[in-house]
Amino acid sequence: MKPTIVICGYGTGISDAVARRFGREGYKVALVARTPAKLEAGAKALVAAGVEATAFPCDLADPAAVRRTFGDVRGALGPITVIHYNAYGGGAGDLTKSPDAELRAVFDVAVTGLVAAVQAAHADLTANKGAVLVTGGGLSSYDPKIDAIACQWGAMGLAVGKAAQHKATGLLAQKLASDGVYVGEVVVLAAVKGTAFDQGQAKLEASTIADKFWELCQGRSVASVMVGE
Repeated sequence: MKPTIVICGYGTGISDAVARRFGREGYKVALVARTPAKLEAGAKALVAAGVEATAFPCDLADPAAVRRTFGDVRGALGPITVIHYNAYGGGAGDLTKSPDAELRAVFDVAVTGLVAAVQAAHADLTANKGAVLVTGGGLSSYDPKIDAIACQWGAMGLAVGKAAQHKATGLLAQKLASDGVYVGEVVVLAAVKGTAFDQGQAKLEASTIADKFWELCQGRSVASVMVGE
């Protein structure tokens, strides 16, 4: 039976490249995000490229919805071998003015959804000695210069969410190691071509990040790497 990777937070950039990279290696691909039309278009393009891909609309900020969706994935594609968690929330840009709900939503997408996904797939991941792969971001760094950039960009909520996600990823790596489950993170430090952060000057290819995720998943020895320095 082919292994299955669940792409959480599917879009046209990093996650699409990861779907194609793992698809070339024989994985079935489940695409998970909020927008059905985007998912269907992505799945259609992947199928045309020879990847077995299926769309599963879901709000990753809703843990109950995440658990239902993972059950649907398992029913349609079989046991889950790998999770790629690529979702992020861009709200609460100014922490001095943002509504409480915006900050909660950022945290729910970055952390609550990740934890719900891991819990939903825990038995499969353990049985298959699987992996959890997380897209990290440079704004999570504890650095005054980075904090200044986050404030300038109106990305304070994103920075908080990515910092919390980074910690959650490290904790999950420690906890799941005894189950034989690998948890790894690629921290992206530069704008990626074809993403919302590309203002026409991005030089980092999404395929480069996807290759790094594949290397981490196969090597299973390094918990976190940085790309785009």
